[in-house]
Amino acid sequence: MPMFASRTNWRMESNRLTRALEELRRSGSEVLDLTASNPTTCGFAYPEREILGALADPRAMVYRPESKGLLEARRAVTGYYAGRAGFSGLLETVDPERILLTSGTSEAYSHLFRLLCEPGDEVLAPEPSYPLFEFLADLADVRLVPYSLLYDHGWQIDFSSLRAALTPHSRAVLVVHPNNPTGSLVKPREVAELGEICAARDMAIVADEVFLDYANSDAPSFVSSGDALTFTLSGISKISLLPQMKLAWTVVSGPDGAVKAAVDRLEIIADTYLSPSTPVQLALPEFLQRRHSLQSQVRNRIHANLSALDDILSGTKPVTRLERESGWYAILKVPTATDDDLVVALLEHYSVLVHPGHFFNFAREGFLVLSLITPEAEFREGVRRLHDFFDRHPAEG
Repeated sequence: MPMFASRTNWRMESNRLTRALEELRRSGSEVLDLTASNPTTCGFAYPEREILGALADPRAMVYRPESKGLLEARRAVTGYYAGRAGFSGLLETVDPERILLTSGTSEAYSHLFRLLCEPGDEVLAPEPSYPLFEFLADLADVRLVPYSLLYDHGWQIDFSSLRAALTPHSRAVLVVHPNNPTGSLVKPREVAELGEICAARDMAIVADEVFLDYANSDAPSFVSSGDALTFTLSGISKISLLPQMKLAWTVVSGPDGAVKAAVDRLEIIADTYLSPSTPVQLALPEFLQRRHSLQSQVRNRIHANLSALDDILSGTKPVTRLERESGWYAILKVPTATDDDLVVALLEHYSVLVHPGHFFNFAREGFLVLSLITPEAEFREGVRRLHDFFDRHPAEG
């Protein structure tokens, strides 16, 4: 009998790119990392005194376990949504009793999978998208079933693919709004169709909105989205550039009866863990208040790096940047035999690290993903080397 559960039978060996990167770093060589996505290491100016001061609240010395999270923290979340557009209209207020705090969105996904799914049930997830979902589904004994996003002068949901993926075991549709890495937003007509599909089949919508504040224009939230039971996830990892503080939330919306049943059950799940720390919950109002100056820095960085990318690669055939609506990634389309060959060649010969498209489950080869929050000088030099690579190695493109 095996010692370890089959749900942990992941591939453990290093891939070619990881081995090449480790070898380069062992040699002491410089690496221009165009995958950098940890905001705390990307050179942004944090109001350190205010952030650390918010964690020194004397009330943190008293343990007040609240299954949904401290009420003052949940009220801070309602303030974050006040005046924001929802798909069903302007959001005047969000009931704090429909909000549950977790240590991160990963924990929220775990709670939701346990709430909605029996072992072996299915959750539909978009491709391309972030690969973390596969691990979260595995750990919850849930089967992740892909549906496609199509690109045609912008990204859109392939509803033929989504409908074909539905089975009697389908329990939820996961949407990432905006998507990571495509930066695409779910459109109102798509939200309406998703709502019809899910309401008719007693399925839920799980909407990940962690990048919503970085949309090119005001984007509506799933917090107000229609007739289907909906769970909207977000948190301070991206909103306030504080991934190390580990605080996120789930807002439950939809038909009142389904919402109450879901919140009652989620409250018991959350009470079993009580994972968010008291100091971070008490500091949440300050963290949310400080987000504006930090987000301004991010937007300026994204704008500068996009301008540099387009300027340097203009006329670099056959490299094309795909359209984006939000987030902090850019996608390059490059005709190539395999993404792995290309990214390893870029790393070994030009010391530039980029993501291959298959890391995000692109349906075919020929895509590179770059982080637009990479420090500007490093980003510009890395893109210049990308230009040189395609200029000198046309056979690769």
